[in-house]
Parts: sequence; structure tokens; C-alpha cells
Amino acid sequence: MIFDAHSDLPTFVYEERKAGKTRVLDENYGRFFNGWISSRAMAIWTRPEKRTNATVYGLEVLNSFLKDIEESERFELVRNVEEMRKVIKEGRVALWLGLEGGEPIGESLDLLEVFYRLGLRVLTLTWSLRNAIGDGVFERTRGGLTNFGVEVVGKAEELGIVIDLSHINEAGFWDALEVTSFPVIASHSNARALCDHPRNLTDEQIKAIAERDGVVGAVAIPSFVDRENPTLDKYVGHITYMTDLVGYRHVGIGFDFVYYLRGWSGRSIEGLENESKIPALVEKLKENFGKKEVEAITSKNFERVFERIT
Repeated sequence: MIFDAHSDLPTFVYEERKAGKTRVLDENYGRFFNGWISSRAMAIWTRPEKRTNATVYGLEVLNSFLKDIEESERFELVRNVEEMRKVIKEGRVALWLGLEGGEPIGESLDLLEVFYRLGLRVLTLTWSLRNAIGDGVFERTRGGLTNFGVEVVGKAEELGIVIDLSHINEAGFWDALEVTSFPVIASHSNARALCDHPRNLTDEQIKAIAERDGVVGAVAIPSFVDRENPTLDKYVGHITYMTDLVGYRHVGIGFDFVYYLRGWSGRSIEGLENESKIPALVEKLKENFGKKEVEAITSKNFERVFERIT
């Protein structure tokens, strides 16, 4: 079973429901989950064109997502690992609520708490651009966390929200580690040593996450795997590289499949185009790792961090 640490499916649900559809997750279970995904972090991503009204947009997406779960027979929003285990034992899929970028909270710790009360348990501090918390990896200015960003990290610790360092730039990454002693994750990032992309992590960053008992989720975005020839073998290569670097307890899965999003380029990893190819991935992992290591990478590592924090 897979604990997928990052999915943009709330965007898909929102856009489908705006088009008049209902029970979107249930109707697409076979396509997006197909019996392999047992737990998934569902991130509300503020599309760039929605950033000027991010709070309203974020709440609208969340509302549609919660409605869809209420209509569902297969899914449940969970707030801690105890709830997650119960849902999985019942044969349903446990969904965690995340924000991919803190844009919807604006400059308000109260709004962060509101989202927490509505179920937020994973906060990716920035998307790739700047927000009130700090700079993303694609900002030309190399600022780190803002004063407000430091307050956000502290409030997240207090509430029990997992801090996600994917997308933030290097200055912000190190700032975040300076102001928290908690485990952190990078929910969907690969090794920059294998693919020189700003969204991937340096060896030093990977080691720093591991030193906090955190986890890096290997991401299935083609340009983060290999710029020329992204394949399943090369995706597994990132997992193997990071495992060799810091140990199997600190590597997980954060697919970030985006083939269903409006504006998707159409390019995918050869052999890992979507969830239907998860069995092939698991078989590849079994060729490289023992049973205990495969179970840890595919589910138990992220479970450990979420259990400690939430």
C-alpha cells in the first residue's frame, strides 16, 4: 500500500464540481487510487492566476473537496494517524488535507488556525513563487523566511501541522530548519545530484531532513527525474540514491501526478505515467530493496513523521 505525500486532486475535484459533477473522487476511484493508494495528502494549490484572491479561492476549493468527501463511500478526511489506520482497516482511503503554498492564509495566523480546524495537517510553506511566508525556488530574489514565515512555522508546531519544504528556495529551507526542531518533510522532491533542477534537493538538504528524522518523497514529475529521458528506472534511481545517502527510513513517495490538470504539458515518466503503473514501481523497488525497506519507503516512513507531529 502507498502513502502518497502529495497530490493536486483537490484542484481537479473543484473544477469538476464547478462543471456540475458530483461524487468526483468516488467516480474516479479506479483511475486515481485503484486499490494501491491507501493514504494520500491532498494539497490545495493556488493557481498563479488565483493568487490575488487566494483566501477565497482556497476556501472554495476546500469546500468543494469536503462536499465530495461527504458524498463518498470510499474516502475519509483524517486528522491523525490513529484515524488514518482506522480508515484503512475499514477498507477505505485516508485523505490528509494540505496547502501547497501558504497563499490562502495571507498574513494571518488566525487563518492558519481556521484551516487547521477544517482539517489542515500539511503546510508546504511556499509554492515556487514568493508569498508572505518566504520565497519559492523560482523567485530571482533569494530571500529566506520572512518574519511572518517564522511565526507560521512556530504556529504550525503548536497546532500539529507537518512542515513541507518542497518548493521553498534554499535560503528559506535553511531558515526553516533553524527555527524548528521538529521533523520536516519535502513531500515531492528528488535528488539534484541526479537531475539538476531547482525543485530538487542538494545532498546537504537531504541529509538535513534525515537528521531531523524527516522524509523526502520522490516526485514523478518528468523534468525532476531526468530532463532528457525520464523513465521508471530513473525514478527508482532517485529513491536508491537518496536511500544510499541517508538510509531507507528517510525516503518516501510523493508522486505529484498532474496528468489530470488543465494546462498539463502531456509529458510523463515512461513506465510511471499514472497510478495504474504503481504495480510496476513496486516490483522495481522489490528488486532493489528488502520487504522491510519497501514497506518503509512506500508507507511507513511518512506515517512515522505524521504520527509524531499530528
